[in-house]
Amino acid sequence: MTESLSTDRTTAWRAYIEASQRLFTQVEEDLRATSGLSFADYHVLVLLSEAPGQRLRMGELADRLVFSPSRLTYQVSTMQRRGLVARQSCPDDRRGSEAVLTAAGLLTLREAAPHHLTSVRHHLIDDLDDAEIACLTRVFTRLGTRLRAVRDASTTAPQE
Repeated sequence: MTESLSTDRTTAWRAYIEASQRLFTQVEEDLRATSGLSFADYHVLVLLSEAPGQRLRMGELADRLVFSPSRLTYQVSTMQRRGLVARQSCPDDRRGSEAVLTAAGLLTLREAAPHHLTSVRHHLIDDLDDAEIACLTRVFTRLGTRLRAVRDASTTAPQE
């Protein structure tokens, strides 16, 4: 019983990883074709659009994107050359800098977002076969059950 459960889990996770990689590739190709943005570009623009004043300190942006500082510097510099973001010194800390969303960046994001969401929905609905859907359903059902149990245990644990 344990052996078949492990095989089933391995199969489900493998299907999840393969489906995720395929979907990610297809969705990024669609995003590039419609707007010329990579996922990294898109996420930088989304984070800046949601930030107060449409600006974020570079360190905070790197943390939210899980980028190394050098990777973020490269990303922002590339986007800056395209006019999507600007980089300014931080008024609170002269040593630091902030990424600021430009009008062109906001316009690009507004044009890209509906196409991106349509692409995600399309690929999630149309590109998964029945076996992948079944495997993904099992993975997320088990994960959801486990997360609920952990959450319930942590909320009912006695507070000291």
